Amino acid sequence: MNVKIEESWRQRLQEEFDKPYFEILTNFVRNEYATNTIYPPAKLIFNAFDSCPFDKVKVVILGQDPYHEPGQAHGLCFSVNDGVIFPPSLRNIFKEIEGDLGIPQPQSGNLQRWAEQGVLLLNATLTVRAQQAGSHQNKGWEEFTDAVINKLATERENLVFILWGSYAQQKGKFIDRKRHLVLTSVHPSPLSAHRGFFGNKHFSKTNAYLKEKGVEPINW
Repeated sequence: MNVKIEESWRQRLQEEFDKPYFEILTNFVRNEYATNTIYPPAKLIFNAFDSCPFDKVKVVILGQDPYHEPGQAHGLCFSVNDGVIFPPSLRNIFKEIEGDLGIPQPQSGNLQRWAEQGVLLLNATLTVRAQQAGSHQNKGWEEFTDAVINKLATERENLVFILWGSYAQQKGKFIDRKRHLVLTSVHPSPLSAHRGFFGNKHFSKTNAYLKEKGVEPINW
């Protein structure tokens, strides 16, 4: 199957695109876009990949579902379009960055600037129905994004994987901790952020590790 995705990713993921599950997933997603309101816009489904080529990845942040309210999702986990009010988890991420690094909270919740520095902002499920969280789970996306994580974990070295919450930690449990830095804590959701997300210092720890490996740190 010919999928429109950044070339370095297409080369490494073509074997996934040719598997039966991906054809079934593609047919499901096409039908959903034809019959329902689906986020993100179809042209941005692979925005995380298009914004961050395989060899440029330094950090992987793993989310679960795209946002399902109008105008929010644009293909990068936790990120929203310019001018959109920060969802609670994103607000807490910016609070932690401020507490960790002293960087004031930005005007925009658009994390494209992170992606362009080498942060792969990957949701486990890449599409969702409007107002229906989890509506595209267990349709094949998780198998695809498992393959993405596996490619990075086995073909690259010295990456930082940031896994917030039990779902992300489960999804990344096979990553070799000797080969990569894996940072875990509770999720930044208001339900859990005060139980160990605030104060996890994941942003300074990420940059310290990248510097130690001779890699340009992220300007969070």
